[in-house]
Amino acid sequence: MRRIARFVCSLLAVVGLLSTMGGVSLAVPKGDPSIRSPECSGWVTYSERLANGLGELVIYYKSSDGGTNSACFYHLGKMYGVAAPTAVRIERCLETVGAGAPGCTRDFPADVDSGNFSYYAGPVGVPGTADRCVRAVGEIVVDGRRHHIDSYRRGC
Repeated sequence: MRRIARFVCSLLAVVGLLSTMGGVSLAVPKGDPSIRSPECSGWVTYSERLANGLGELVIYYKSSDGGTNSACFYHLGKMYGVAAPTAVRIERCLETVGAGAPGCTRDFPADVDSGNFSYYAGPVGVPGTADRCVRAVGEIVVDGRRHHIDSYRRGC
């Protein structure tokens, strides 16, 4: 019995790790399924967890389509698997330098995903980012309090 319990716990830990790394998709694609949507996969170029451990914002990069950045905001800790208002937004900036600097002059519409999610918001993505900075913001509302992460400019 202890072996079975240990195996199940190990399996759940692996699935949880893979889902936070983008290796397992737990969400239905948003929008029109005939339109190719971004994925939360590729090279991780930025990752930050909320100080309280409730969520994590991750930005990914793929070289396809002149460089494509995508972002997801993952539920962690006590919020993993718990439905809560969650959102993620990514924008392509005119700026080509200044990683970590605040401010992003958008030259392309931001892609946003928000709703009442149990595992993550996203994926959201912007193309043509090979020589551009991007900015992503993720948030979760817990007990009426908004907790958010702003990446500022990244990938420059």
